[in-house]
Amino acid sequence: MAAMTRRKIPFAPSGLFPESDELKPLAERMRPRSLDEVVGQQRLLGPGTPLRRAIEAGRVHSMILWGPPGCGKTTLALLLARYADAEFRAISAVLSGLPDVRAALAEAEARYAQGVRTVLFVDEVHRFNKVQQDAFLPHIERGVIVFVGATTENPSFELNSALLSRCRVHVMDAVPADAIEDALRRALDDADRGLGALGLRVDGDALATMAAAADGDVRRALTFLEIAAELADGGVLDRATLEQVLADRTRRFDKGGEQFYDQISALHKSVRSSDPDAALYWLVRMLDGGCDPRYLARRLLRMAVEDIGLADPRAWQMALDAWGTYERLGSPEGELGFAEVALYLAVAPKSNAAYAAFNQVRRVVGDSGTLEVPMHLRNAPTKLMKGLGYGKGYQYDHDVEGGVALDQQCLPDALAGRVFYAPTERGLEGRFREKLESLREARRAAQGKASS
Repeated sequence: MAAMTRRKIPFAPSGLFPESDELKPLAERMRPRSLDEVVGQQRLLGPGTPLRRAIEAGRVHSMILWGPPGCGKTTLALLLARYADAEFRAISAVLSGLPDVRAALAEAEARYAQGVRTVLFVDEVHRFNKVQQDAFLPHIERGVIVFVGATTENPSFELNSALLSRCRVHVMDAVPADAIEDALRRALDDADRGLGALGLRVDGDALATMAAAADGDVRRALTFLEIAAELADGGVLDRATLEQVLADRTRRFDKGGEQFYDQISALHKSVRSSDPDAALYWLVRMLDGGCDPRYLARRLLRMAVEDIGLADPRAWQMALDAWGTYERLGSPEGELGFAEVALYLAVAPKSNAAYAAFNQVRRVVGDSGTLEVPMHLRNAPTKLMKGLGYGKGYQYDHDVEGGVALDQQCLPDALAGRVFYAPTERGLEGRFREKLESLREARRAAQGKASS
C-alpha cells in the first residue's frame, strides 16, 4: 500500500466548512474553523493541553467525545479532520443502520488504499447496538479510520468494552455562560457568516440573559440570537422581544439517563445531609425537567424509611400522605406536598439504624442456614406437639413482673446474645436507645444467672 501522505488543506472555508450560506442556520454558519475559535473547552483544548498539541501536530487518535448537547463534539471532529489533512465522513446512529456503516467503512478502505486517512464521525454512537459497534473494531485497529464517536450518555454504560478499549474517552463540559457570550458577540460582529451586516444592537445584559438561558449549549444560544434578529424591531432587541424568544426554554434533563440519576442522587444525599435548601432545589429541578412526580414520591418514601427511620416515624407517614395528596390533586398543586415532605425529611433527625440492622440480619440469615426455632417458642396446637416439648417452658411476658421475661431466649441457640439493632441518639431513637441499653443489660444479667 502506498505510504500515507499529508494533503495540504488551506485554512479557509472549504468542503468541510462551506462558504456562508443564507439557508444554513446561524449556528452552522458560525461553527468554529480553528481551535482558537472553540469556546468553553479550555480544560480539554486550551493552549498547551495534550489533546491540543496532538491535534495541532496532526497526530489524531480514535476517541469518544462525551458531553451535553451543544458543547462542540461535532465541531471538534471536523477540526480533527482538518488539522490531520484527512477526509471527514459523518453518520448518525439515529438515522443509520449496519448497511450505512458498511458503506462508510468501504469508502474509508478505498481512501486508505490511496494513502488518505478518514475521520469517521458517529453521532449519538450510544444508539448503535453491539453488532453495529463491533463493525468498527477491525478498521480502528488497522488504522483505516480515525473513529470519533459522540455521545451524551455515559460511555461506561452505553458502549461496548471492546470499543472503549480502542478509543480514548474525552469528557467535554457544558459551555459556561461567559464563553457563550463570546460566541454570541462573534456572531453579532461577523459580517460574512454572522449577523454583522444586519447592524443588530443587543446590549450586554440581553446577551448575558441569552447565554444563561442556553444552559451550556452554544448552538441553542445562537438559535436564540437568530430568532431575536428576525423579531427585533428596527434593529434593536428590546426586553419584550427577548422575553418572547426565551419564553419556552427548558433546563437540560434526560429522563432515565446520566443527568436523571445524578440529580436524584443529589436530592437523596441533600436530604441525608440535612440541607433543606439543596433538597428543595434538586426536587424542583427534577420536576422542571419533566420527571414523573410518582417516581419522586417513591424516592421520598424510601428516604423516609432508609435515612430517617425510627428517629422520626412521622416522616414515613408524611411521605405516604404526600403521595396520596398528589394522586388527588395532580400537577402542579400536588407537587407542593412533595416540596413540604422534602423539607421535612431534610430537617428531621436521621437514623439508618433500622436499615443497617435489617441488612445485617439478611446477611446472617443467608450465611447461617435454617436454624431451629427454640422449643419454648414453638407453637403447640396438638397433643403430639406438646408431648414433644413444643412450647414447654415458655413465659408469657404479660404475666411476668415488669412485663418482660428477661431470662427467656428468643434467638436460635447459635445466635444467642447477638445484637443487630443499635439505635442512634437522634430523635425518638434516643429514647429507644436508653430503654434498650437498660433492657439488654438486665437480660444479660438474668440469663447469666439462669445458666449458672
